[in-house]
Amino acid sequence: MNGGNGRRRLTGRAAAGKGAAAHRSAGARRRLARTGGEVPLDRLTTRGRLAWLNAAGSRIGTTLDLERTAQELAEFTVPGFADGAAVDILESVLRGDEGSRWTGTGVPLMRATALCAVEELSSLEPTPVGQTFVREEKAHETLLHRYCLRQGRPVLVSRMRNEDFTKVAPTASAAAQMRAAGVHSYLAVPLIARGLLLGSADFVRGPGSPPFSSTDLALAEQLASQAAVYIDNARLYGREREHVVSLQRSLLPRATPVTPGLRVQAEYAPSTAHHGVGGDWYDVMALPGGRTALMVGDVMGHGLPAAATMGRLRAVARTLMTLDMAPERVLARLDLATRDLEDEQVATFLCAVFDPADSTYTLASAGHLPPLLLDGQGSAEFVDVPIGAPLGTGVIPYDPIRLKVPAGGHLAMYTDGLVKSRQADLDHQLDRLRSAARGLTPEALAGGGLIGCSPADAARFDEAVLLVAATASGTPADLCEWQLPQEGRAASVARGLVTDQLAAWDLAELADVFELVVSELVGNALRYGNGPGRLRLLRGERLVVEVSDTGPDLPQIQHADLSDEGGRGLQLINMLCRRWGSCRTVTGKVVWAEQNLPS
Repeated sequence: MNGGNGRRRLTGRAAAGKGAAAHRSAGARRRLARTGGEVPLDRLTTRGRLAWLNAAGSRIGTTLDLERTAQELAEFTVPGFADGAAVDILESVLRGDEGSRWTGTGVPLMRATALCAVEELSSLEPTPVGQTFVREEKAHETLLHRYCLRQGRPVLVSRMRNEDFTKVAPTASAAAQMRAAGVHSYLAVPLIARGLLLGSADFVRGPGSPPFSSTDLALAEQLASQAAVYIDNARLYGREREHVVSLQRSLLPRATPVTPGLRVQAEYAPSTAHHGVGGDWYDVMALPGGRTALMVGDVMGHGLPAAATMGRLRAVARTLMTLDMAPERVLARLDLATRDLEDEQVATFLCAVFDPADSTYTLASAGHLPPLLLDGQGSAEFVDVPIGAPLGTGVIPYDPIRLKVPAGGHLAMYTDGLVKSRQADLDHQLDRLRSAARGLTPEALAGGGLIGCSPADAARFDEAVLLVAATASGTPADLCEWQLPQEGRAASVARGLVTDQLAAWDLAELADVFELVVSELVGNALRYGNGPGRLRLLRGERLVVEVSDTGPDLPQIQHADLSDEGGRGLQLINMLCRRWGSCRTVTGKVVWAEQNLPS
């Protein structure tokens, strides 16, 4: 509290709107003294006062929460030391900035942070905890301002006279309330840590209590010095945690892309524990041919190193998926990248690639929890994905599986924060998650309803990521796929199929370019890939055509001389299309090309 507003904040925290302060009457305090309970400090010996200060170390600063630490300070001093206590913290400190000595006029912007008072002082009207306040300096009312906040020195008014109330209270009515409540002694001490001002703590005594003495002043200064260190530690931790959370959120996707045949909903639930910020992440990527890559990972450990490792692994994973690599190959490359990190981090990772043509997933896991498959009819089962070693351990290769998802089904991928609990083992929590998923509607699942099914302490214990992908019914209307013949007329058949489909989509103006492109792709498949396999045409944000074959070699652009009769097919595709690429599959490879749609 400051000299004025603080006196109005000495009622319980329940009246202030946060928590419940300790309300004890002076008579009850005296009864405690007679029965050998909580003895007031004015009756303790020097050794007893030292023991009281030592006890502060176990009752103040029990958490790294700044506001909670301030409240513990106020509650520790009432009623043993004072009948009322309030702690005000500089608003800049609560924002994570450094404290400072105040050199301006008036009092810096402060926030009422903690309150505690005995029942006899309940008539005082408090400023609600959490409210900021500024008091303009008056020429004759500079006691608390000048000495406590400006010069960092304590203020002691052992026996308050009538004029002293106006020096402490902000208004005449507040001063009258203090007189009526019987407040007769006032003490304020600055909260200073590492030479920087963090705020102030002030105390009052009312009826039935002796006035503050110089001994009480010395005791309050020692207590304030000790508590200021705890408050500053909480401030430093809060600033570091804010930086880690900001870094982590900046590394997570801001939006999920629109992909054919799939609706994806992602949820991130941060931890409220002081060590809970870590390396959980997810990603959703649109791949050529209408496929979608879903990735969920968890870096073991917490804090800034885990968040930084998460960012690096996610960047590598996105780069590898941009190359349209198979999930098991992505995991193998990620393991090599993780082993190259200097901090020797270990992470779990689950990668799934969805193909809307047949509603199948290709999944590979590096030590991650199994995904949950819901068929849309009330059944929920965990997918038996071969669990490889976590990334960074050097145990490869990884084994993929192919999973068929029924129409209307959901695939839920998550991190262990969703099921982790101190009270139950992992298998029990997984069963609980599966049971909860069976009772959710498809709309609730797609909306992240599983986050609310985590154990009571999971959200506080560790952060959690949930990624739910819902498959649409049937093949998307913007995706067409045909089986090409294994003979020379395959190019002609492919041109006719593409031309007819583009006309049906009112994209006939692209027919000439795509006839040429598909002819080159099919020709390469005939010459180097043991014949073409399937032709796929996708209309999404862009128009994509791809041709598969069983050849092992990926195509590369060749340098053709003027006299060469061949070697210019991929050069032509590279000139006509926005981009092109190729990727290996289980049976061979896929070569694709992409073109912008007309505006």
